[in-house]
Amino acid sequence: MRILLVGAGGVGSAAAAIAARRTFFDTMVVADADPARAARAVDGHGDRFVAATVDASRADAVAALCREHRITHVLNAVDPRFVMPIFDGAYAAGADYLDMAMSLSHPHPKRPHAETGVKLGDDQFAAADRWAGGGRLALCGIGVEPGLSDIFARYAADELFGEIDEIGVRDGANLTVEGYAFAPSFSIWTTIEECLNPPVIWEKDRGWYTTEPFSEPEVFHFPEGIGPVECVNVEHEEVLLIPRWVDARRVTFKYGLGEEFIEVLRTLHKLGLDSTEPVTVRGVPMSPRDVVAACLPDPATLGAKMRGKTCAGTWVRGLSKSGEPREVYLYHVVDNEWSMREYGHQAVVWQTAVNPVVALELLATGAWSGTGVLGPEALPPRPFLDLLTGYGSPWGMEER
Repeated sequence: MRILLVGAGGVGSAAAAIAARRTFFDTMVVADADPARAARAVDGHGDRFVAATVDASRADAVAALCREHRITHVLNAVDPRFVMPIFDGAYAAGADYLDMAMSLSHPHPKRPHAETGVKLGDDQFAAADRWAGGGRLALCGIGVEPGLSDIFARYAADELFGEIDEIGVRDGANLTVEGYAFAPSFSIWTTIEECLNPPVIWEKDRGWYTTEPFSEPEVFHFPEGIGPVECVNVEHEEVLLIPRWVDARRVTFKYGLGEEFIEVLRTLHKLGLDSTEPVTVRGVPMSPRDVVAACLPDPATLGAKMRGKTCAGTWVRGLSKSGEPREVYLYHVVDNEWSMREYGHQAVVWQTAVNPVVALELLATGAWSGTGVLGPEALPPRPFLDLLTGYGSPWGMEER
């Protein structure tokens, strides 16, 4: 296996550090628009790692780099605006493809808070027949959320439940960042995209529909000392992926953002600073969202100042295999102190990065295989969950 990792930011650098401890691949090329950042990501990881420069907005540039290094698998670790050129570039070069976020959505032009427009992943699923016909695999949404959360949903359907009423992905943390009034632990570009777009809900009798951002607040109790966190509806890929392969009456995604974080996002929206359309400032065109991102600290640099834990998980309720009411929360917790000590990467990016590396190893060994455009829940969950534990990061389950 010869891997092209596109993006040497927080998640990409953490993925390289995790992969460096595994033997399932021959070469990993870490490519970024910034050659210095790519070089830092591979530093100290040995001869199997190569730094490169790439313009991720150009499919032909991605394809050329794949051909140069005889790449078999492309792992996309940049923000979702670059999904389609990397996806298309991998296909053009004959490589399989993995990502952690799917192609962008576009709200319904007239009823954005009631009906879906272009949904997350629609552009990729439109190419599913082409990928399947070529015997090729695009494994989409294989981070932590989406990714591990989808695998939990499939595991619950296969092994824990006879009927499922609701699958609700719930994400919360008690992380703090010393010295900053506002410092997101993940890409602010992606955070703005998913939090300010209309959230999507799935109901079996209704299909996909949308609602208002930050709607339906609920207090969810997270394990391992995190405790109660208010969670709200947010647009996320799981709601678009899980119903394609898992039978459930309802699927939701709620994120524990906190009132201060929500107010900051609302203010950015009111001021138009969430926009991706360029504005001209003193003769220079620039995207307001890119300016916001440039003004905030790089999430990859925050680890030494972060304290606490992050939890990603999937809450499921329905009837057990024997027909009794059942409710469980399957989860994965990462302590920032542990991830910094063991890998030198903060908890949120490490938790995202470990999952595609596990998936790549399963593909390399043949424990996972498939063709077409697939979500993680299309593949057997047990090999993944076992290997994740083998990486030293076990998952858990609570009966509720």
